[in-house]
Parts: sequence; structure tokens; C-alpha cells
Amino acid sequence: MQSANGPAPALRRFLCFERLRHDGERFAFLCDDHGRVDLDAMTEPARNDYFFARALVGHSFCVPRVQLVPAG
Repeated sequence: MQSANGPAPALRRFLCFERLRHDGERFAFLCDDHGRVDLDAMTEPARNDYFFARALVGHSFCVPRVQLVPAG
């Protein structure tokens, strides 16, 4: 896609888990358009963080959402 100002910047998608209390801590994982993460591509610590955040949705974390971030 190209705009009047040149090519559109490449975007990456992250599945973001925000804390319910908004204390600043959050987790973000690369994902596809639908919020699916590639567990096989994650390091073990990242995979553990993903499962931790997912298990605490509704208790400590908000429902995750996909956020677009410029690549680079």
C-alpha cells in the first residue's frame, strides 16, 4: 500500500495483556491478524509468560487485544 507521502510503514502485530490495575506491567507477544501466537517460535521464558498472562485473564490481566506497532 502506498500513500501520497510514500510507502506505508510495515506493521507488526502484538497480542497485549495489560494489568487490570494499570500498574504499568504488561506482556506483549508477536501474533497474526487474529491474535494467534506461534508457541514453537517462542523461547521457553516467553512461552511461560504467555501461559501465565493467559491463565490470569479476568483476575490480574485484561482480555488481550491485538495492537499494531510499526516494524523497525
